Amino acid sequence: MPDHPTDPGQDPDTLLMLRVRQGDRDAFTDLVERWKQPVIGFIYRTLPDPDEAEDLAQATFIQLWKTAGRYQPTARFSTFLFTIARNLCLNEIRRRVRHPADSLDEPRPDDEEHPLRQIEDRRQPSADAEVARGELFGLVEEALAALPEKQRTALILCREGELSYEEIATVLQTSLQATKSLIHRARETLKGRLKPYLGSGEWHRDPPTPPPDRRSPDR
Repeated sequence: MPDHPTDPGQDPDTLLMLRVRQGDRDAFTDLVERWKQPVIGFIYRTLPDPDEAEDLAQATFIQLWKTAGRYQPTARFSTFLFTIARNLCLNEIRRRVRHPADSLDEPRPDDEEHPLRQIEDRRQPSADAEVARGELFGLVEEALAALPEKQRTALILCREGELSYEEIATVLQTSLQATKSLIHRARETLKGRLKPYLGSGEWHRDPPTPPPDRRSPDR
């Protein structure tokens, strides 16, 4: 992965965003169509709730439209977009801390036998291979969710956002070296948690707390 982002002036999405800044709704629609799924995927891996991912993705693009007039092409469009998405995720995490959400298993007011929200059970595919693959995918997601927020966000943007290290540093508002360290530590943590499962099938729900990393204040 390159350390330096693509020239914003050569980024086709940046050019579309400049049109959006002028009030071009067609350009905005193009950006939504191109980036909706990556944004939903990023939010879902930060807050693993499909309904919340859809809602926050919509809020991300609403915010994008509202702030279009202040947009400056100092970096690629994706950097600007994922910064908005991350800030909305952090706001939602803070809101949940202040106001813990109702349990997903809370009965409906008019039907005590059914929860308010039903989550599809994907743990029962027909073939053994599908079962194993689905289980592994779930454990990877669990391990990813357990990472500190900055490590998790850095790794998600690296894997799925296709952002350079420098662009990820911009989103996280941290240094380039700290960003590389975050991604390295995240990868090593995931490897450490998955290695026992891949070797023996053992999985520890409560991973040991790693010692603090004194090399960087960023987690």
